[in-house]
Amino acid sequence: MDVARLAGVSPSTVSRILNGTARVSDDKRDAVLAAIEKVKFAPNQMAQGLKKGRSMTIGIVVQDISSPFFDETLRGVDDGLKNTGYASVIVSGHWDAEEEADRIRLLLARKVDGIILLSGRMSDQTVLNFSTQRPIVSTGRALHTASALGFKLDNEAGAYLAVHHLIELGHRRIAFITGPANNIDAGERLAGYTRALKEAGIALDDKLIVEGNYHESSGMLAMNQLFDTHQQFTAVFAANDLTAYGARLALYRKGIRVPDDISLVGFDDLPGSSYTTPPLTTVRQPLYDIGRIATQALMRIINGEPARGEVPPLELVVRETTRRVR
Repeated sequence: MDVARLAGVSPSTVSRILNGTARVSDDKRDAVLAAIEKVKFAPNQMAQGLKKGRSMTIGIVVQDISSPFFDETLRGVDDGLKNTGYASVIVSGHWDAEEEADRIRLLLARKVDGIILLSGRMSDQTVLNFSTQRPIVSTGRALHTASALGFKLDNEAGAYLAVHHLIELGHRRIAFITGPANNIDAGERLAGYTRALKEAGIALDDKLIVEGNYHESSGMLAMNQLFDTHQQFTAVFAANDLTAYGARLALYRKGIRVPDDISLVGFDDLPGSSYTTPPLTTVRQPLYDIGRIATQALMRIINGEPARGEVPPLELVVRETTRRVR
């Protein structure tokens, strides 16, 4: 390794200096930095960061590494890191508060300079406690301190948009496949569904509400449950797009046409929702923007600037899975 040879140290020492875990003399650190500059081993930002005692890495805690929801957000994070000299370390919390906390402790042990927490089950107070050690930017929370910033989208308003759209098309019997009962976002979307019905003078029918878990399989199972209990409805609002995909498959297997027989609305606007058959009407979450803006906000906090950032509002994207009741 050229850097180690030029600096007169072992490759492992260079590695430990780069990831911020080395305890070495100032002379050795300076020699490594000089070697990095000489061979152009790393961007100038990295060398400058090392001089300031930074690791030039940030930690990202996602909940489900396989979900396209987080894929799109991570794409925004990646673009937000461009030209900063920073790299990311990604870990999964799996929607478990204790595991999320363990992952954050792991990132802190790796000396990351800051953390982006994408959703999760930890309490706000736990996040604030961790932010005393490293700055944290989180989605799905309303936080604003010197070392912690949260971006919270209005899930209730987004669900209201979806159901109001169906009501405007003449639908009165609207089934709802929810998210998990212990999920805050899911509860807010249920509140938006309820508000839209109430404002339209439509009585809430609990038999039209079936719990899902934000995965495709739960959308299919929920639709089959509605059919098995002989519920009458002309439209379905799914708590997220993945649930809507599963619901769509269940309808297809029953020979029910979308939107001719049943209208369908999702929530998220995942990239694949433009390419379903037919393309899915849904509520757009600005997932890419959330990732990019969260990253930019974290960079500001790391650099000693005030924590700030604002994400675009949710919006209804009308495609081809809804139509007026005939």
